Formats: sequence, structure tokens, C-alpha cells
Amino acid sequence: MTTLYLLEPAEPGPTWIPFHGARPLAEARAGAWLIRERWSGVLGGLEAEAILGTHALDFVDTGSPPVVPPFPVAGPAIIAASWFAPSGAPVELAPDTRRLVHEEVTVAWIVAEGETWAGAEDVTGRAQPVDGLLLHGAYDLVTALEHLLPPDCADFLTEASDPIPDGSIVLGDPTDVILLGAHVEPGVIFDVRQGVVVLEDGVVVRAGARLEGPLYVGAGSAILGGIIRQSVIGPQCRVHGEITSCIFLGYANKSHDGFVGHSVIGQWVNLGAGTITSNLKNTYGPIRLDLPDGRVDTGRMFLGTLFGDHVKTAIGTLLGTGTVLGAGAHLFGPGPVPRYVAPFAWGMTGERLAVDPFVTIAGRVMPRRQVELTAEREASLRALHRRLAR
Repeated sequence: MTTLYLLEPAEPGPTWIPFHGARPLAEARAGAWLIRERWSGVLGGLEAEAILGTHALDFVDTGSPPVVPPFPVAGPAIIAASWFAPSGAPVELAPDTRRLVHEEVTVAWIVAEGETWAGAEDVTGRAQPVDGLLLHGAYDLVTALEHLLPPDCADFLTEASDPIPDGSIVLGDPTDVILLGAHVEPGVIFDVRQGVVVLEDGVVVRAGARLEGPLYVGAGSAILGGIIRQSVIGPQCRVHGEITSCIFLGYANKSHDGFVGHSVIGQWVNLGAGTITSNLKNTYGPIRLDLPDGRVDTGRMFLGTLFGDHVKTAIGTLLGTGTVLGAGAHLFGPGPVPRYVAPFAWGMTGERLAVDPFVTIAGRVMPRRQVELTAEREASLRALHRRLAR
């Protein structure tokens, strides 16, 4: 039986802030699916045994395999790169294939029975191409959304959809609305002229919302009103307002008005009422990130905010183009929000949120989404704080 492992970069680097050190890249969402799930899909349903890496050790999340330091892997096994988002049909591996490559970059290593994988430096053996996107930083999750979400949603056209409820308005082909156990109130507008809208089991959509495809809403999430377009909403989110081209990893809360565009929203984020992101410079020029180690050019014209896990914003928070908010940051107080906010920032004074209050807050928030703060989860949160709150 072939075993699948996901390989993290030895050092993800500053371009992966705010997720570097906070969560494995394999647990980021590229299109509708986590990168780990994408690899499982193209490898015939193989489930990952572990994530190999050191920057996010002790990470714990629902459904996530353990994160362990890299080690020599005995075959039969596949080691797949977390910095690559595969796409397309399942790969049919030739018997002598030893690598999967994309744009001449090795993105997976196939280890035959009796062989041992010693590390990513091994780029020998027969190579086979694979479709997908190389990811160079957290901002490329927005690029992945633009490329991968339309076909991801279209894949659901083979599913048996529930009937469209009476009182709904559909602009485009009604068969492009896929309802898989969702509850939709009367007066919801589905605009599927640009792509398929998919609502998973337990999704609730309140009257007056406008949903524009391609759009994927994960299990148990609620759309409370507003215009939600060309986005992926992970499981157990609460969303309201104007949302454009955003990735919600899951378990996040944006229950009030305010525009959020071309942004990545980590888990357990809470956006206060009136939180607004800018996603386009006045000059219409390329957006750069101001990070602790220097400036990074994303090459993108549209980019909002990268929200790390457990970020909280106060009401009326205004976020400039290309803002990066470190994990656990709490934004409140007078003055503009800088374009980079350190992990566990407490307000704008340079103070940091201590570990015990951080865990206490998480213990209040998680049960609101039916997630228990177990001893294992608490140890994971304390390890996260230890790594990043410096």
C-alpha cells in the first residue's frame, strides 16, 4: 500500500507570512480545496499519513495529519510538495516514474518498494508532468483561487443537486446551482453566468443575499446577506457584506457590513463590523508587501489583506492594500493600521498578547463552532505562541 506524505519547505520564508510558523502550507486552501486535499485527489484518493516539516510542529486541526520532522521514507510511498497546488484528472503513474514535475520543477517524489527517499535534493529518475500551480507565497493563494475555483466548482455538475427553492432568482442556467443539503431562504439571487455556485451540507443562506459564481461554500457555513462573489468560504464560517475573490480557510466570522476583496482569511478570524480592505492601489500598479525582512513584489494588481489565524479586528478597521496581519494579532485603538502587524500584537502600541489570555480567548471562541479546546489543541496553541510571539 503506497503511503502519501506532504513535504513542507525547509524554510518557507517571509513570502508565506502570516502562515509561516502558524500552519503547514499543506493546510492552506488553493481553490475550493486544501492543498493536501488536492494532492489526494490527483493521486487517486490517497490520504496523507503525515506532513513533513519543522516550521509548524505540533500543529493540530480537524482532519489534519500530524506534522513531523522530515525523515528517510521507505517505499512504496509518494512525497508531495506543499508549495504546489495540483489540478486536473488523477495522475496515471508509469511503473518507472520517480518524480512528478511542473515547469521543470520537481513537485513530488515516487519511492518504489525497496527504495528509500532521502530528501528533496534527489531530482533523478524518470519524470512525469503534472498540471497545477507553483505557489511562491501566501498571496498566490489568491492567484490559485482565480485559476482553480472555476473548474473546482464545475466538477460538482455531476452531483445530484437538491431542487432550487421557490422564491429564488437565478441569472443564468439553473443547473449551475448545486445545492447539497443547504437551506436557502426566499429572495436569494444566484448569478451563475460566470461560474457554478456550490452550497455544501448545512449551509444557510438568508433572504436578500446575492451569490455570484464561481462560488463554493463549505459545510455548516452561513451567508447572512450581502454580495458574495467568486470566492471560497470554508466550513463553519459566518459571512455578510461585500466579498470579492476571497479565501476563507474556515471557522471565521465576518457577520457585518464591510468590503473585503482579494484577501486570505485564516481560521478563527473575527472581523469587527465595518472592517474594510483596500485591494487596488490608486496608481493601479503592482502591489508590494512590507515585511520584516524587506519588501516583496507580488506581481498582482489586486490584493487585499492576508489575515493570519486567530486575528481579531475592531469595528471600523480600515486595512490598506497588501496588508499582512500576523497570527493572533488583535487590532484596536487609534491611528492607522500599518501594512505589517506582528503576530499577537495587542492594539497598536507594540504590546503583545500573552500566551494564557490567547488560550483563554480561543477556549471561548472554538466551542461556538462546536470545536472542543482539548489538551492537544491547547498544546498546539501554546506552541504557536512560543514560535511567533517574539
